[in-house]
Amino acid sequence: MGRDKARLPFRGGDLVSAVARAVARAAGNVTLVGHSELPAIPDRYPGGGPLGGILTALHHTSADWNLIVACDMPEMSDAFLGELLAKAMLSRSDVLLPYGPDGLPQPLCAVYHRRAQAALEDHFSRGERRVTAALAGLEVEPLFVAELSLFQNVNTPQDWAPYAAK
Repeated sequence: MGRDKARLPFRGGDLVSAVARAVARAAGNVTLVGHSELPAIPDRYPGGGPLGGILTALHHTSADWNLIVACDMPEMSDAFLGELLAKAMLSRSDVLLPYGPDGLPQPLCAVYHRRAQAALEDHFSRGERRVTAALAGLEVEPLFVAELSLFQNVNTPQDWAPYAAK
């Protein structure tokens, strides 16, 4: 992207604030992980990628279920996140993992039970950094979602162009 995605101007604020508002409306509160310029808990694993961020969130939580959402998903809605969280609370799994219509898992818009922390930590300590690979050994409940745009993230200026004026 060439700049901090979290701080991209969006809907009268920045992208991370828009995503955080959706999470807060769905979950009742929100905690940011690892962003040095925003109120956030410090990343326990700087440079550890998304898995390090998930582990940081699970380390700091007292909630059983934790909605983990990347800061670069401009189409994310509180209605969808609320449904996702409600389904997780009825689940006996360790992770409720959405899959888009393209069949790809969406581990950065998923709900993690805090009991998943130990297994994820074990994978991380052995050098695994891919979230989907670190789910091995956990009970993962798939949730198939028909709307792919919910998971649209912005990694390049071309990805961002349709949202820049919003």
